[in-house]
Amino acid sequence: MNELAADGIPVAVTCRVLNSARQPYYRWLARPVTDAALAEAYRANALCDAHRDDPEFGYRFLTDEARAAGQAMTERTAWKICSGMGWFSTFSKRKRRAKGGKAGPPVHDDLVCRDFTADGPNRLWLADITEHRTGEGKLYLCAIKDVWSNRIVGYSIDSRMKSRLAVNAVRNAVARRGDVAGCVLHTDRGPQFAAGNSFTNCTAIT
Repeated sequence: MNELAADGIPVAVTCRVLNSARQPYYRWLARPVTDAALAEAYRANALCDAHRDDPEFGYRFLTDEARAAGQAMTERTAWKICSGMGWFSTFSKRKRRAKGGKAGPPVHDDLVCRDFTADGPNRLWLADITEHRTGEGKLYLCAIKDVWSNRIVGYSIDSRMKSRLAVNAVRNAVARRGDVAGCVLHTDRGPQFAAGNSFTNCTAIT
């Protein structure tokens, strides 16, 4: 708007075209947004976008997503913004306490019951995600292990720890092993496996 005024276009005309009142503009002109407030707004936008895409993520993972989007910040800053806006992981302890202090029910029946043995290949698979720091940032690996052979049968690598990391690892294992009907995939209750569009805690592959 300042540029338009410099070109000789009255503020009243500009506000009328933009369907905006003049008073807010003059208030902003008298007290413009500070650089610190603007930087925090950009960071909040990046955290909001990451939280909307992956509501199961906590503030630490949201910090990584915001950094990948070009808005670097410390985890403490991210926690402060997320806490102030009420952006919490859908699996957070805070939400469970607010609902009565008890953890929610398992996302799926436990088909393994701590019996990590198998009588043949493609009967029971285990999956987990590891994080590795590199010179170019964090790298995440999701591996699928066959309990019977104790070998890695599928994996996926990505720079972002999203549900697609787990999905791609299982797809890779299925493509390599062929007929896996009835195989049980056992994982922890991490958000990448428990997300609505991903996998459950312990699920049969059909």
